[in-house]
Amino acid sequence: MKYLFSALLLLFALPSVAKVWVTDGDSLELNGRRVRLMGIDAPEMFQTCLDENKKEYACGKESLNYLISLVQNARNVRCDKKDTDIYERDLSICYADGQNLNKLMVQNGMALTYRHSWYKDEEKEAQKAKIGLWRGRFMRPEFWRILHRKDHKSKKN
Repeated sequence: MKYLFSALLLLFALPSVAKVWVTDGDSLELNGRRVRLMGIDAPEMFQTCLDENKKEYACGKESLNYLISLVQNARNVRCDKKDTDIYERDLSICYADGQNLNKLMVQNGMALTYRHSWYKDEEKEAQKAKIGLWRGRFMRPEFWRILHRKDHKSKKN
């Protein structure tokens, strides 16, 4: 009986493993909750950019893969909800093993600041270092969405 009690105590003392599914460079699902990383905007999944050699590359997929790399081996992923967006997603600041994912995405040039100036310094650093999106040319994701809204709607139908 004392072994059963010890095993149960250990089970409840271990951190629970979060179920994380990255949907794009600024969105994920955490334990079934849809979450948008607040204050950042990453390229859309099918968005392309130009690198330093003016060669087209899949910057949307690169951003997605970078976010996946940040969470895939994390022991603890959590999101602090700040608000809800029009799509009923939690607007959150998310952490993987204590590291601010929103900040890391901007700091490494995989996303831009969006509707807040929380990560402006990190964005300036990435731009100066010419990393991520800043290594070439790109369209801001919010403008890309507007330009491709019609295309996106026709693909759904």
